[in-house]
Amino acid sequence: MSPAEVQAYLHSHIPISAAHGITVVRAGPERVRLAAPLEENINHFGSVFGGSASAVAILAAWTWLHLRLSARGWTGRVVIQRSEVNYLRPTTADFEAVCEAPDARNWERFVSTLERRGRARLPLYTTLLCDGEETAHFEGDYVALST
Repeated sequence: MSPAEVQAYLHSHIPISAAHGITVVRAGPERVRLAAPLEENINHFGSVFGGSASAVAILAAWTWLHLRLSARGWTGRVVIQRSEVNYLRPTTADFEAVCEAPDARNWERFVSTLERRGRARLPLYTTLLCDGEETAHFEGDYVALST
């Protein structure tokens, strides 16, 4: 899928992505990069609201996993089980969330477990960037469930 197609899917199926003004910059097997404007995610201090930053980070990792599984023809559900965000500094302008693919060994173990048991868990990581600087780190466990 092209970034525009992924963005249309997210805005249609996950309405909060449209409300946050999220655009898909890159959507490939190695990484997903989402962009979000400060204006739709601002708090009373003029920086990004922590809940917005968390939501964009969660969505970047969810999108990566959804795309990778869809490319394999898998049609089940992907849900987040656990999330943690460490905020390093205020995000004071438009920002991006980048989720990189996990190492191949973890991915293959995840796929093998999903095929055998119909459910599997995978930890994923997202970095939030503002003006090229890291502003937060996200770590979450995602569970894929066969339907």
